[in-house]
Amino acid sequence: MKNSIGIVGGGQLGRMMAFDAKKLGFTVNIIDPTPNSPAGQVSDHQIVAPYDDEKAIRELASISDFLTFEIELANAAILEELAQKGLEIHPSAKTLGIIKDKLGQKEFLREKGLPVADFQPVIPSEERVEESHTTELQDKHSGRRSFDGAKSSEWRAQDDTIKKELLQLAEKFGYPLLLKARFDAYDGRGNALINNESHIDEAINKLRGRKLYVEKFVSFSKELAVVIARSTKGEIKSYPVVETIHKNNICHLVMAPADETIQRKAETLAIQTMEQLQGAGVFAIEMFLNKDGNVIINEIAPRVHNSGHFTIEACVTSQFEQHIRAITGLPLGSTEMILPAAVMINILGERNANAEVTGLDKALQIPNVFVHIYGKMETNEERKMGHITVIGKTIEECLKKAQEARRVITI
Repeated sequence: MKNSIGIVGGGQLGRMMAFDAKKLGFTVNIIDPTPNSPAGQVSDHQIVAPYDDEKAIRELASISDFLTFEIELANAAILEELAQKGLEIHPSAKTLGIIKDKLGQKEFLREKGLPVADFQPVIPSEERVEESHTTELQDKHSGRRSFDGAKSSEWRAQDDTIKKELLQLAEKFGYPLLLKARFDAYDGRGNALINNESHIDEAINKLRGRKLYVEKFVSFSKELAVVIARSTKGEIKSYPVVETIHKNNICHLVMAPADETIQRKAETLAIQTMEQLQGAGVFAIEMFLNKDGNVIINEIAPRVHNSGHFTIEACVTSQFEQHIRAITGLPLGSTEMILPAAVMINILGERNANAEVTGLDKALQIPNVFVHIYGKMETNEERKMGHITVIGKTIEECLKKAQEARRVITI
């Protein structure tokens, strides 16, 4: 029996995947640049290396029967090569290659006739971005890049070019606009909202040096998400559509299920999207419900997702177990909810220091409250450090308990 799973990425998603993989009898090996990573703490072996490191990925492949990833920074080109040599990689490296470039993702969706907001690349992006490590510094938490003085005049000229383009796009799309990074952008770190002309310089400064595109702002009434799985045998199962609430572009709350009138529209769109993507595994499709009552796609994640954490306690089969089932050829499990309602609230860091959890005992005194702490050694402002799920009869009941539990926990 093939029983070894390799995961590129050792964060909380890999950690929760590893828990369920071990439950089903698999061994788990991971790649992550951080020693003693959240997933590394519960896996059989961790290779300490960057997510896109070719040598490390080849090493992981050599000890894995199945390869998957929990972060889009995985090296799609190497994964594609390994897949062609017969290694089972899910979701497919081709799908990863499409989705990790957010502009490419939007172009793919539009080409397939799936609804997305209007967008346009900021040109020239390829020529503008230098990959030289001698002139570029990366802040690992903010995602921002800074450049040395030798390049300052060149970057000022390029900033002027971008500003002219943004002014033209503002005439085309109107304000507000979203300036977005094409790669390595998550939790809002690659987004800049431009409400009017006075915000353009700040947006350019935030994303300087990154490959960019512009997206028309969608005036939405709700943000939705659908977690959906496909097995290697083509079986597809969708979890209940959820409503999500974001603060500072970071997921704050997930409420399941979303209003019944939205369920069918969102699930239908999710299935149509899955039919266009290759490979097995769990995918998350984030959507907007616009003012006209129509659902459009915001982004796709080719992996387990924050919006599906509630499934651990709320559904018969968690998204993490489902992903393991899907990529290893096992039958998909039931996605039905155990109780009628669930709420998940993220535990975000509130300071920059060593992580230290307090208040766990008080939170766990509340009935039907489940707390997950991710094992990260350092807490930073707005870093995802854990989450709380509450299950119950109504969303209102669950929300009240979730907020109460969150108030007593610090980390």
